Amino acid sequence: MPVPIPEQLKDLTRPRINRAPSPVLALSLPWVLVMMGSLSPASPVIASAPVMPPLGFLFLLGWLHLRPGVMPVWAGLPLGLFDDLYSGQPLGSAMLLWSLATIAMDFVETRFPWRGFMQNWLVASTVIAGYLLMAAWFAGVHRQPDLLLAMLPQIGLSILAYPLAVQIVGLADRLRLIPVRVV
Repeated sequence: MPVPIPEQLKDLTRPRINRAPSPVLALSLPWVLVMMGSLSPASPVIASAPVMPPLGFLFLLGWLHLRPGVMPVWAGLPLGLFDDLYSGQPLGSAMLLWSLATIAMDFVETRFPWRGFMQNWLVASTVIAGYLLMAAWFAGVHRQPDLLLAMLPQIGLSILAYPLAVQIVGLADRLRLIPVRVV
């Protein structure tokens, strides 16, 4: 589903003679958006159980679904390291899980190139649930199985927040491709 363009940006997005998108903006915006989403654990939300969806991971999945060629397959490693530094997870857990997620998404993209939004949402839901459960296992929740039930709201909220994350990625993609550089 295409993202509607706000009226203020319509003049900026129309094709112009002698204009091209900024290569710096076009290459760096996907990485910056995912890293900004990884900073979401620093927000002042107080809860007795995990509730916040992993926004950095959702943005990564959104970029991989919306623009498969923008992020390379190895992008999960450095972005996972950045997420590990700010999420409080054991160092290396997001690096491994984000790398496995990008490999899985690349496999799905090459295996099934023509998919609809519902198929993408189903694939993303599976990857999100697997990521959150494996991240909890790395954090040591497997020693207290009753804490897995406390993760169900976070898994459900993350799956429901995925379409919103894709909309934000779509708006960022339109912003990244605005022709600003004179050719």
